[in-house]
Amino acid sequence: MSASALYDEVIMDHIRDARNYRALEPPAVAAEATNPLCGDAFQVYVDLQGERLAAVSFQCECCGISMASASMMTEAVQGRTRAQALALRDAFRHAVESGAADAGDGSHPDHPAMLQFVRATPARKGCVLLAWSALARALGAAA
Repeated sequence: MSASALYDEVIMDHIRDARNYRALEPPAVAAEATNPLCGDAFQVYVDLQGERLAAVSFQCECCGISMASASMMTEAVQGRTRAQALALRDAFRHAVESGAADAGDGSHPDHPAMLQFVRATPARKGCVLLAWSALARALGAAA
């Protein structure tokens, strides 16, 4: 499927119906990330219960690609442990940066569409990774 078709079908679904687009009340942990090059800004909220991410949400002033990536991210990490979420972040970041077609086992089912899109438009790598940076900060890891 072409990058254009994937954008229209999969990515637009996450833009039109962003999953977990809200602030958690009260957020147990929150962090921000911004991209000064384009102006995108994220707030990621995590309800930690022990080491498990019981709920993950976000709010942003951002482009559609950033929003879609955050939507997929929240679904992918919800219910996982902190270590599992950070491992998924590392695998996804590696896939984005290396141009891989898949982020490995446990990734979101829509991640291959996002990875195909970013391979076709590599200038958008920062947009795709921004929410993951905010998540890492919220979990106390280096972004």
